[in-house]
Amino acid sequence: MKNRKKEHLKIVIGEDVRHSYNYWDDFMLVHDALPEINMNEIDISTQIFGKKLNAPLIIAGMTGGIKEAKIINEELAKIAEKYSIGMGVGSQRAGIENKDVVDSYSIIKKYNIPLKIANVGAPQLLEWNDPVEKCNEAIEMIDADALAIHLNFLQEVIQPEGERNARGCIDEIKEVSESITKPVIIKETGAGISRKVFEKIADSSIVGIDVGGAGGTSFSAVEAYRAKKIKNKIQEELGKIFWDWGIPTPYSLIEIADLCRDAGITLIATGGIRHGLDVAKAIALGADSAGVANAFLTCDSLNDTMEIFLKSLKAGMFLTGCKNLDELREVEIWSL
Repeated sequence: MKNRKKEHLKIVIGEDVRHSYNYWDDFMLVHDALPEINMNEIDISTQIFGKKLNAPLIIAGMTGGIKEAKIINEELAKIAEKYSIGMGVGSQRAGIENKDVVDSYSIIKKYNIPLKIANVGAPQLLEWNDPVEKCNEAIEMIDADALAIHLNFLQEVIQPEGERNARGCIDEIKEVSESITKPVIIKETGAGISRKVFEKIADSSIVGIDVGGAGGTSFSAVEAYRAKKIKNKIQEELGKIFWDWGIPTPYSLIEIADLCRDAGITLIATGGIRHGLDVAKAIALGADSAGVANAFLTCDSLNDTMEIFLKSLKAGMFLTGCKNLDELREVEIWSL
């Protein structure tokens, strides 16, 4: 597993594994030539799972379980603390099963992050004898405020050593969400959440959905590169075929935003978010916040990137006449 995590990190940083099209470009916020607000009046703060964030941003869970991940997670944690935004960590299976790598995740406990999100995979819920106990371990590992259960079956299908059993996941998700005391989020990892999937988990105790839609990093592409390295031609070709598979993030929001609002479920938009204007579009389409991964992992300067995110979000709000996020949720947005 350690080698696999290193390979994932190296490929994401060193190769072009993006979807061939970013679907945020299909949408445009309608310009207000007379906004009638001052830029310094704009408030982008919000509350997510009872935690106040200075901006509707969450650093999406990306890595853990290897030496390099400890360095990356600490740098991301510093930014999350400085700007008072949320942060998740990568899948904690490695830390649960090997205590030697726990510090690659737990390093973030050193920092005052307003919202920390633990992370386990749905396939592991089927493998563990006591999934609730393991999920609580993940929460304790980083003093998490919430737990994400990630759905990564596209990646599992392409991954040469992938786990392709999914029967029983819904029952396990319901059991975990009812048994632990922290809020539970269902999180896709690049293929989106549909109305049909929402209906499958609607009677569970989950309180958040991260649509994790198509448009950003393609884990099918990542696994295609891994398969190529080990000369597994079949899995490599599968990765190429499914490179652009998935529901685009903005369309996933359109699918379930009303359902989430009516059910009181927090909605997070991760997938292809490049800057604050994409965040603004996500909020306008019904998201409560946006998750950002690749834009932070591959940038030259985390501080500069964060400043660009915040300034472009506020600029988008100023140019649509929105003083706060509630007003942004009501702004006119066109599908091009």
